[in-house]
Amino acid sequence: MPHDPARVADTKAWMTRADADIGAGVYDLATELPFTGDAVFHAQQGAEKAFKAFLVWHGVAFGDTGDIGVLGRLCARIDEGLAFVGRRAARLTDYAWKYRYPGEPEEPSEEEAEAAIDLAAEVYDAVKSRLPPEACPPGPLVGQGDGTGLSTDR
Repeated sequence: MPHDPARVADTKAWMTRADADIGAGVYDLATELPFTGDAVFHAQQGAEKAFKAFLVWHGVAFGDTGDIGVLGRLCARIDEGLAFVGRRAARLTDYAWKYRYPGEPEEPSEEEAEAAIDLAAEVYDAVKSRLPPEACPPGPLVGQGDGTGLSTDR
């Protein structure tokens, strides 16, 4: 039986945005003077949207939250295999606001930003592996294996 076209489209839209956010983070780090604050923000956004895609696919409401820990726990109720990456990715939550406004401490280091992007990519890959292909954008994440030479060495 074919999947519900509306659910496929909604899930794919979330995964496409997750892909774009993670790709933006990769590009932020590829500049001569890396935008590490922006990169960690995009990592948080990518992980959040990937988890939300999984919840949309399974028809689970998630409300208005960007808390990666909460989203990861909701996903783990459906698939226990997402529990470990959900717990690890919970630390990305603060990047939704940290470094985004004046008065914050110094920007994150390149190493911290690269680790955040790697973790978001891990969430994305874990979710993508649990969704049907038609509910995901084709190919690898933007900036990874796309001929740009950019990689977070995952």
